[in-house]
Amino acid sequence: MAKYEMLYLLNNELTDEAKNAEIEKYEEIVKSMNGAIVSTDKWGAKKLAYPIAYKSEAYYVLMTFEANADVVNELNRVAGISVNVLRRMITKL
Repeated sequence: MAKYEMLYLLNNELTDEAKNAEIEKYEEIVKSMNGAIVSTDKWGAKKLAYPIAYKSEAYYVLMTFEANADVVNELNRVAGISVNVLRRMITKL
């Protein structure tokens, strides 16, 4: 298993419960596919360099995990169709 980082930006207008539910959703995807969560850092709300979907702020989350490549594909797919995720980036460490 390789080590990855996923940085994703959530819509800042979500409630705290909805933000935590989104974070849990991505952690559960990794765990359900035999991966392991190393850490999840909630960076909080930050101003964007440029507007994304007419939003000027986003809630930043950095998740570090160990998993196979198929987990990365699934995370990318699910984050891509989620209306609450403004941007995502997955990199191999």
